[in-house]
Amino acid sequence: MQVDDALLSRLEKLSYLKVSDDKRQEIIEQLSQIVGFVDNLSELNTDNVDAAFAMNDAATPLREDIVQGNPAIHEEILKHAPKSADDFFIVPKIIE
Repeated sequence: MQVDDALLSRLEKLSYLKVSDDKRQEIIEQLSQIVGFVDNLSELNTDNVDAAFAMNDAATPLREDIVQGNPAIHEEILKHAPKSADDFFIVPKIIE
């Protein structure tokens, strides 16, 4: 794929971005390098690679959900709050 000014203009339109005139050539060169790198990937021989090589039949390991806490931490935090009640911060109403 050849990246040129026409393609960059199309990408600008599709992305709703505007590239300044002094940056156009730099962006075209960078996009050309990216496309060249991706083209290199198509040359890799993947004939003997299993399509699901990265998949794993094992489920996501879970851990036991054990509540751990120290009530003294709540008390220590809330004692620095300007207002609190029933283990909650009291804040001014912001929505009418």
